[in-house]
Amino acid sequence: MSDNPYATGLDKNPANYQPLSPIGLLERAATVYPQHTAIVHGSQRTNYATFYARSRRLASALAKRGISPGDTVSVMLSNTPAMLEAHYGVPMTGAVLHCLNTRLDPPILAFQLDHAESKVLITDREFSASIKEALALASVKPLVIDYNDLEFPQAGEALSGLDYEAFVAGGDPEFDWRKPDDEWEAISLNYTSGTTGNPKGVVYHHRGAALMCYANTIATGMVRHPVYLWTLPMFHCNGWCFPWTLSLVAGTHVCLRWVRAKAMYDAIVDHKVTNLSGAPIVMATLLNASDDEKREIKHRVAFNHAAAPPPESVMARMNEAGFALTHLYGLTETYGPATLNEWHSAWDDLPKAEKDARRARQGVRYPALEGLTVMDPTTMTEVPADGETLGEVMLRGNIVMKGYLKNPEATAEAFAGGWFHSGDLGVLHPDGYIQLKDRSKDVIISGGENISSIEVEDVLYKHPAVALCAVVAKPDDKWGETPCAFVELKPGATATADEMIAWCRERLAHYKAPRHIVFTEVPKTSTGKVQKFKLRELAKDA
Repeated sequence: MSDNPYATGLDKNPANYQPLSPIGLLERAATVYPQHTAIVHGSQRTNYATFYARSRRLASALAKRGISPGDTVSVMLSNTPAMLEAHYGVPMTGAVLHCLNTRLDPPILAFQLDHAESKVLITDREFSASIKEALALASVKPLVIDYNDLEFPQAGEALSGLDYEAFVAGGDPEFDWRKPDDEWEAISLNYTSGTTGNPKGVVYHHRGAALMCYANTIATGMVRHPVYLWTLPMFHCNGWCFPWTLSLVAGTHVCLRWVRAKAMYDAIVDHKVTNLSGAPIVMATLLNASDDEKREIKHRVAFNHAAAPPPESVMARMNEAGFALTHLYGLTETYGPATLNEWHSAWDDLPKAEKDARRARQGVRYPALEGLTVMDPTTMTEVPADGETLGEVMLRGNIVMKGYLKNPEATAEAFAGGWFHSGDLGVLHPDGYIQLKDRSKDVIISGGENISSIEVEDVLYKHPAVALCAVVAKPDDKWGETPCAFVELKPGATATADEMIAWCRERLAHYKAPRHIVFTEVPKTSTGKVQKFKLRELAKDA
C-alpha cells in the first residue's frame, strides 16, 4: 500500500479520463453551432451539421470497405472540402490519414504508397496523370476513389469507376465512429521532403494533434468563429493541424484550390478573412500582385509565417497592406509550428536595428511544447546563452512525432539523448529566445571558416532589387567551398553580379561575401521552401 494518499483509490476510469483527440472537436462544433458556416468553397457553403454528417458518412463508407485501425488511407487532394472531410472521416475509423504532396513526381508517390501500405487512395482528377503513373509503379493496389471538384472542374481522367460523392453518399450520417482507445494511436502520416534519399514517414498521434489545436488557438490569437483562408497546403504537416484547430473555435474554412493573388484578395475582402498561414512566397504573391488583382483590405488579417523571417521591408509592406504577422518555426516532425516569436510590446519602442534583430528570432517554445533549447549535439550540453555560440536546436514534448514509420534507426538517431534533433543550427539568446543560423547541411565551410548561408541571405535581402535569394556552397579548389548566391529580382528591377558582390562585401566580412551571383528563378517546393539541394547541383557549374 502506498504511503501517498493521492496515489490510492484515485485511479483512471472512463468518467475522469478520456484519450485526447481532435476528432471530437467537430462533434462539439456541430452540436453547438450546427448552422454556422464551416466551409466555403467557390459558391458552395457547408454548415457544421453537414460537415460532421459528411465526415461520418466517409468514415462509414470506408469501414464498409474493410478499413479499420492501423490501415492507411492516402489522399491526393488540393485544399478542398474533401480534404477537410478526410481529416475527420479517416481517423473516425481508427485508420491513419496520409496526405500526398500534390507536386511530387510519380516515383516518389509510388514509394510513399508502398511504404505506407495504402489501402485506399482518394485522388483529385487534377492529378490523375501523375497518380496513374504512380499506381503503375507501385506494388500496392489500393481502392481508388476519384474526387471531381464541381466548383472547379478538372480535365483529368477518372482513374476508377468510383466517384467520391457517390462513395460518401453510401455511408451512414449517424455512423458510430471510433474514438481512439489510446491517445498515442497514430492519426496521420506525413513524409519529409526526401532531399537526400527516400523520404521518411513521420507519424503523428491523436494527443499531439489535439494539443496543437489548443496551442494554435492561443499562439495565433484566434477567437470564436475566425475565418481562415487556406493558403497553406493541407498536405503540409496536416495544414499545421489547422483543419482540426478550427473546429475548436467553430471557425470557417475558406478553401483555396490555387494560391493566386486575385483569388486571395477576393477571398480576404469578400469573406472578411481573419487568419491565414503560409511561407514567405505567399507574402510575395500578395505584395507583387498587379493593381487589377489587388483590393483594399479594411480590416486586420493575422498572417502566420514560418522559418526564416522576411526582410524588414517586406514586413513593413505587409503591415501597410493590412496584415499582422506572427513568426513561427517548426518541422514536419513537430506537427508544424513548434516555436513562436512571442512579441513584447516594449520592443515596439526600440531603435529600428534592435527591433529588427528581435524580429529575426524564431523565439520560444510553442504553448504545447515542453522543451526547447540549443545544444552541442556531441556532448548534449546547452550552449552558452550568448547569442553567438552555435549549436543544434533541440525540442522535446507532446508535439514531437511518434517516430519514423518502419525506420527504427532513424528514429533512434533523431531522439538520441532524450531530445529531438532538428538538424537546424542556431544560437540561444540571454532571454531564452532561439535564433536559427542554418541547416547543418547548409553551412558553408570556406578555408576552415563556417559561413551561415542565412546571414548572407539576410544581407542580400536588404538590397532594394532583390525579391528572393538563396545562398549555397560552391566547390572551390582553393577554399574548399565558397558562397554562391541565386537571386530573383523584383519586377522591373535591374542589378549586376558585381554590384551584388560589392553590396555584400560592404556589409559582411569579405570571406563571407558570395563570389558568384546567378540571376534566375529560385526553385521552391509546393510549400514555398527553397530547394537548396537543387541549387547545390547548379552551383557546381555556376
